Amino acid sequence: MTMSAPLTPRQRDILTFFRDYLEEQEISPTLEEIAAHFGVNKVTIFGHVAELERKGVIKRAAPGVSRGLQLVEEPDESKEAAPSFQILGNIAAGAPIEALENPETLDLGELVPRGSEVFALKVQGESMIEDAIADGDLVLVESRNQANNGETVVAILPDGTTTLKRFYKEKGRGNTKGRGNTKDRAIRLQPANSSMEPIYLPDVEIRGVVVAVVRRM
Repeated sequence: MTMSAPLTPRQRDILTFFRDYLEEQEISPTLEEIAAHFGVNKVTIFGHVAELERKGVIKRAAPGVSRGLQLVEEPDESKEAAPSFQILGNIAAGAPIEALENPETLDLGELVPRGSEVFALKVQGESMIEDAIADGDLVLVESRNQANNGETVVAILPDGTTTLKRFYKEKGRGNTKGRGNTKDRAIRLQPANSSMEPIYLPDVEIRGVVVAVVRRM
């Protein structure tokens, strides 16, 4: 069912009453009966019903028929095609590796919101193991070029390789621990593995943020 605009609370109440009445009486209510139920006049109900018609929720079987209102059949969402995502290649969760394009199709139903621009990557390595992202898992990535601190991102390193790490924006650092230039370290890519060092960079290109992890058992 496609509606041109969302229903108001009163319109939802009327629709609920309409459905309940139809289920119990096996006929549709009249405008007078709807008005009596809500304690308002028929003119008020007529206006709400006209809006429900405009929004495609109900329809009239024929003009002037007392019980001629009908519910518009709602689609069975369980029969709708599940969204599919392209598995574009592998993503490093250890030492960065080159991302390889090798598309496959993965249907994931309601795992991510419909309409989101999402792709899947297969994890290689153990650098995110403490975040329960293991070698061989699939991560679903929302295509974005910005991230908030603490989000797990797909990042492109200066040498063109791709890695999966937690993203943190920091002030310049002066120590020498960790990979990358020690001057003006604005970005920290943090592994979720206490045996591995973070990657520090002055800037980084973000391709997306992880929204879900899929594990094939």
